Amino acid sequence: MPVPLSILDLAPLVSGGDVADALRRTLDLARRAEQFGYHRFWVAEHHFTPGVASSQPALLLGQIAAITDRIRLGSGAVQTGFQTGLSIVEQFGLLDALYPGRFDLGLGRSGQAKKEAVREAKKHETPQEERIVDGLLIPKPFSWAPIFASKRTALASSFLTQPGAEPLGLGDVLDQIGALLAGPVVDDEGNQVIATPGAGADLSVWLLGSSGGESARTAGARGLPFAANYHVAPAQVLEAVEAYRESFVPSATLAEPYVMVSADVLVADDDATARRLATPFAVWVRSVRTGLGAVPFPSIEEAEAHRWTDQDRAMVADRVATRFVGSPQTVTERLHTLQRVTRADELLVTTIAYDHADRVHSYELLAKEWSA
Repeated sequence: MPVPLSILDLAPLVSGGDVADALRRTLDLARRAEQFGYHRFWVAEHHFTPGVASSQPALLLGQIAAITDRIRLGSGAVQTGFQTGLSIVEQFGLLDALYPGRFDLGLGRSGQAKKEAVREAKKHETPQEERIVDGLLIPKPFSWAPIFASKRTALASSFLTQPGAEPLGLGDVLDQIGALLAGPVVDDEGNQVIATPGAGADLSVWLLGSSGGESARTAGARGLPFAANYHVAPAQVLEAVEAYRESFVPSATLAEPYVMVSADVLVADDDATARRLATPFAVWVRSVRTGLGAVPFPSIEEAEAHRWTDQDRAMVADRVATRFVGSPQTVTERLHTLQRVTRADELLVTTIAYDHADRVHSYELLAKEWSA
């Protein structure tokens, strides 16, 4: 039997559209995803990104829960550096109180340690050759160091945390969240606090990561499920899943490691149609990689008019080459390769297209072929 398929959505804006339109499309997609048989529907958290409307996962998940019945819902991922453990637990505790037993609390440390992020990025400044591992493309890594060090990043950061605030380390955040979910929390003098809502919430806690660094190792050491990003950082996906499995310690949550791996996907009725629909993706990725934040997804005509430089092409080459584009048979074959090489227990696919109907059709075609 094939492993489960799930969806990660960004509530992407398209050129000429607006935030309300993007959110309505995400709500419609969630309903369709449940009908198509997808296992989970996760939404992202992005800030100061002109082309992405998914900035507050808990708020958006509440709207999705109200119009669906059974599909699991979750965050991919709550950025722990911008909130307290209490605010996270209360938000998802509220969701669980209204729609019990349906939520995954996916956590990431994005924005939590800028200096550490720059330090990790510098590890990959030495060029690494592109390689094929048992049929899976592992491209050269992309360095985010210039973006982390940019003035725009500093400006964005000034709005994302309180002045002088020092975000907790990942382990400390997990300790707080675990204690509050188990609640009440009692000090050495018998004083107690309890998260209301939150204490006792039936949440599945996940960690997400793009490398073999702290997130992967912490997920393993704590016996939590782990989501590795092939679509964001394809060069490091094998490092990430290996670090997770090597660090894994059985817990009350998991007896064995559980890995979900993400992929960018676009499916159409045939390969040629899919390649044409995929044309704007490179322009969109370029906007992310320049550090200005993803632009609203362009139309095919706008993308075809884009003037490319050699530097632009190199900037997006890894993301374009590792996007799975084609007919249902073509994409399914490539996804099976990704699953086999990473030994993923589940795959998390994300699709962006200019026309919403094309995006929905892509997910429908994939679900049918995957389960055939």
